[in-house]
Amino acid sequence: MKGGESKAQAKSTDERLKTRGKKAGKKVKDPNKPKRPPSAFFVFLEGFRKEFNLANPDNKSVGAVGKAAGAKWKSMTAEDKAPYVAKAETKKTEYAKTMQKYNMKLANGTSTAGDDDSDKSKSEVNDEEDAASDEEEDDD
Repeated sequence: MKGGESKAQAKSTDERLKTRGKKAGKKVKDPNKPKRPPSAFFVFLEGFRKEFNLANPDNKSVGAVGKAAGAKWKSMTAEDKAPYVAKAETKKTEYAKTMQKYNMKLANGTSTAGDDDSDKSKSEVNDEEDAASDEEEDDD
C-alpha cells in the first residue's frame, strides 16, 4: 500500500470512516408505551377531514386538506376553538394517567414486551406448550 500502511491498518481506517457520524446505538421504541395525545388542532382536523372529503370528493391531495384546515383554524376565534381545546385537555389528562401506570410498570420491573395484552389468548399459548411437550415425548 502507498504511504507504508499495511492492509490491516488501511482496513481499520476504512471501518472508522464508515462509522463516523453515526449515532452509537439507537434506542429501541417500546411498542407498549402510550401514544402522546393530539393537540387541539389535530382534534379539529379529525372532523375537518371528513367534512372536506365530503365537499371535495375528487381531491386526493393530503397537502390540500392540510392547507385548508390550517387556514380555517387560523381564522377561527377562541370561542370556536374552545370545544377542541377541551377535548384535547381531557385526552391529555387520560394520557397522563396511562403514562403514570406505564411508568409504574417499568419501575416495578415488569416486562412490558410480554404483557397479558398479547394477540394470543391464554388457551392458544397453552395449546402450543402442550404440543411442544408432545413432540418431546415422541422423540424417545
